[in-house]
Amino acid sequence: MRHETIRSLYANVVSINGDGDNVVARDKDGNTVSWDADAVATKEAELITAYKLSELRIERNRLIAETDYLALSDATLTSAMSTYRQALRDITKTATSLDDVAWPTKP
Repeated sequence: MRHETIRSLYANVVSINGDGDNVVARDKDGNTVSWDADAVATKEAELITAYKLSELRIERNRLIAETDYLALSDATLTSAMSTYRQALRDITKTATSLDDVAWPTKP
């Protein structure tokens, strides 16, 4: 993740070698590009948070899609199913990743 983060912050970086804080970034001419470890750590945390939220939304969308057929105009959506689907849509108000989610119970 560190390499991707450095690339996202420093557009002139074309190659990266090393791991952790021992990363050496270089531009197209082979010159070393200095990078700010604090800025990279902050951005890396943002990217990880966004990735985890994306995973949560993918699973939430899958669960909603499982019940989409019940919400068609020729089907009657029960109150319990409507509440379940709304709870799924609202899941990102309380959860930030698959690690901290409390899924509602499907009726």
